[in-house]
Amino acid sequence: MEETPTAALLSDLRLLVGQQPPVREEVRVWSMSGVERVTFPGGTTAIFKYANKPFDREDQALRLAHTHGIPVPKVRASAVHEGRLGMLLEDLGTPVREADDLDAVVAAVVLHRAHTAPALPVLDEEALRALPSRALDHLDQLCKADRWQDTDDIEQALDRIAQAAASRAHGAMLEPFGWVHSEFHPTSLHIGHNGWRLLDFARAFTGPGLLDLASWHGTLDAPDPVRLRVFMEQYVVAGGAPDALAERGGLTAEAWALGWHRMWAVEWFMEQAIRWINDPAIDPGYIRVVRRHLADIVQLLDV
Repeated sequence: MEETPTAALLSDLRLLVGQQPPVREEVRVWSMSGVERVTFPGGTTAIFKYANKPFDREDQALRLAHTHGIPVPKVRASAVHEGRLGMLLEDLGTPVREADDLDAVVAAVVLHRAHTAPALPVLDEEALRALPSRALDHLDQLCKADRWQDTDDIEQALDRIAQAAASRAHGAMLEPFGWVHSEFHPTSLHIGHNGWRLLDFARAFTGPGLLDLASWHGTLDAPDPVRLRVFMEQYVVAGGAPDALAERGGLTAEAWALGWHRMWAVEWFMEQAIRWINDPAIDPGYIRVVRRHLADIVQLLDV
């Protein structure tokens, strides 16, 4: 029987570390990536993580993070098979508890103080203000493919944001500007017996660190600028850049961060819809999320 691509990738990796075939246990799997715990003969364990583009450079990001003093799981081996990245990572075990806001500010300060890695993509002021225009391009492609019909409201909202983007993006390069984790959530911060580690660096980039702070509380609930302001003040007290609290683009720091983080997420959702996942069956869910975020963005960025 022919090996599946994932099995072949794991075979390559276990040969790199000199191990026999392991027992596999799924931890989390979705259409573009997966995480498993593997147990080798003798009882040694590791985390097997695999991913398709655009998540196929996480091994590089993790190694860079380690080099720059950011606590991350060790990459024991990595390989690419048929365009899919596979990694064997240090198994950190079960967290002793869920990460809280105080854990998050400590981790964010360490992350944002790290020296910038030239290999990371850059989201500077110019790239930030281009996000709504990029989203409009994705929408145009979706409509030409006879998808995302009756979305004039989405186009109008993106047009409004695009027209205001040049002024609202001001301040993007104020400190903290550097490493951005981009998936900075409690599930990406492992609290173990030996301290904390940051996980999930697949979309790390160089950009405004405020986007990490805005992402911590998630996007499922309505944005809460007051809650974020308190979190940002805790960040500064813990040693984060004082300019984190400075006004940007004519807005409070918290409104700017929440608005642009959601705009970053909208562009990503729309790119997924047309490029990376490209499955019309899930369009209704994506459209609902984009509409909700755009309503928040218009209010937060005051456009």
